[in-house]
Amino acid sequence: MVEVREYLDRSGQSPFAAWSDRLNRAAAAKIAAALARIQQGNFSSAKGVGSGVYEYRVDFGPGYRIYFGKDGEPLVILVGGGTKKRQQRYIATALARWQDYKQRRGTGR
Repeated sequence: MVEVREYLDRSGQSPFAAWSDRLNRAAAAKIAAALARIQQGNFSSAKGVGSGVYEYRVDFGPGYRIYFGKDGEPLVILVGGGTKKRQQRYIATALARWQDYKQRRGTGR
């Protein structure tokens, strides 16, 4: 079993939660199902996008994406979500959040 946690920015807010809370009911259900697959260790719909960040594709609506990093084998940190339309922007943001997570984790803060 994989533990899934949300990245918290420096103000203590979860960008993933802010994104997912804005989804309609059907999209939220698809994202919840994808997160359940991740918790089971099923990364078949994920691919690396660089620097330790992965993009999990959800084939629904505008092509939802879940961005995460792996902190060891049993821990996944959700750093964001988005759609195919603005994919490059979401990837850049996810990469920056992952770097921030690793830096703050490394200093014990």
